[in-house]
Amino acid sequence: MNMKPALELAAACLLLSTCPAHAIEPGAPAPDIALGGSPAPVRLQSLKGKVVYVDFWASWCGPCRQSFPWMNAMQAKYAGKGLQIVGVNLDAHRSDADKFLAEVPANFSVAFDAQGETPKRYAIKGMPTSVLIGPDGRVIQMHSGFREEDRKALEDAIAGALSATH
Repeated sequence: MNMKPALELAAACLLLSTCPAHAIEPGAPAPDIALGGSPAPVRLQSLKGKVVYVDFWASWCGPCRQSFPWMNAMQAKYAGKGLQIVGVNLDAHRSDADKFLAEVPANFSVAFDAQGETPKRYAIKGMPTSVLIGPDGRVIQMHSGFREEDRKALEDAIAGALSATH
């Protein structure tokens, strides 16, 4: 029996349980993200002026597999209006993330945080968790999980944030 996924899940739970008790409130400045990534390093500060959808994910996360095709569709649909999706991978081993991405490609920027510093700053409690950030660098909303019934509300929030900027 392969215990690796169970051990990674336990490690992630421990990592996430050290987070502050409260998530970042809407209207608060989004903590900066400065990580190595693909196709290039990711720096949240350089995306000011855009609506940014940050998605925290890991290779062992089942709902993450379902969220990637949706995020690809959102990036394609709204990129021209100012949306930038950034996936922040939290796997301890880059090879796990690379294997996931070979199976479920990302047509958006992906950053890698094997040390798990970014989810601590964002008070992430589970995966996937998305953070919608306005062009002013402030958090619009945080959302935990990804279910079929979440898709419309998440897209409506993105569209609303984009329309507020024009």
